[in-house]
Amino acid sequence: MDEQNQTSYYSVIPATVRYDNRLKPAEKLIYGEITSLTNQKGYCFAQNKYFAELYNVNPHTVSQWFSHLEKLGYIYIELIRNKKKEIRERRIYIRDNPYVQNNTYLFKSTYPMYKNIQDNNIKYNIDDLFNLIINNSSEIQKDFYSILDHLELIYTNDILNKMQEDKIKILKNIIYTLYEIYNSQFNLILTKVKRESLINLYLSAEEHNPENLLNYYKKVIINKYTNNSI
Repeated sequence: MDEQNQTSYYSVIPATVRYDNRLKPAEKLIYGEITSLTNQKGYCFAQNKYFAELYNVNPHTVSQWFSHLEKLGYIYIELIRNKKKEIRERRIYIRDNPYVQNNTYLFKSTYPMYKNIQDNNIKYNIDDLFNLIINNSSEIQKDFYSILDHLELIYTNDILNKMQEDKIKILKNIIYTLYEIYNSQFNLILTKVKRESLINLYLSAEEHNPENLLNYYKKVIINKYTNNSI
C-alpha cells in the first residue's frame, strides 16, 4: 500500500519539538510527518526516499535529520534484520509523544521498552543494564553514573548479596527507568529527582497495578518533575 494513503490527516509537533533550538525547521516538520505515519501500526516504516521526494531533498539529508532526532531522544529507530543480518525493515517510533487530556500534557510512549542492544542504539534490557552498572562498565556514560551516585543507587556486590530479591527488583526497575529518561528529551529532570521521591513514586505505581508498570512509572516521574499531573 502507498505510504501516502496511510498518512493521518493530522500530524503532531509538541512544544518540546517546536521550541527546541537545536532542531532545524525541516527536522521539526519531518517529526510531525512521522507522527502522522505511526497511527496505523504504532511506528513509521516509510523509507528515506519517501521523505526525500516529499520534501524535495536528497535521501542522505533525510538520514541526517533522522540521526539528529534520534540523538536528541525524539525518535527511536529499530532495524529489523533477517537471519543473514541483512536489514529487512526499518521502524521509526516516536519517543514520549505528548498528548493533551484535561488541558494537561501527558506522555504516551509508542515504542517497545524491553529491547536488547540493536545496531548503534544504546538500548539494554533491565538485567543487562544493571549488570553493566554494578560492574562499573565503560559502556555506561559517566554522567549517568554520577546521577546514580548522587541518588545513592549504586550498590556493591557484597551489599546486593544481602538484599532481598524483591528489593533488588525494585532497584533494577528504578535504574532502568532513570536510564530511559536519561536517553530522552526529558533528561534534564534527573537533576531534580530525589531518592525518597523515586522510591515512593515506584511503590505508588505498583499499587495502581498498571499493565506496563515501568512505562507508567516513567510517565509519573516525568509529569511530577515537569510540573504536570498524571
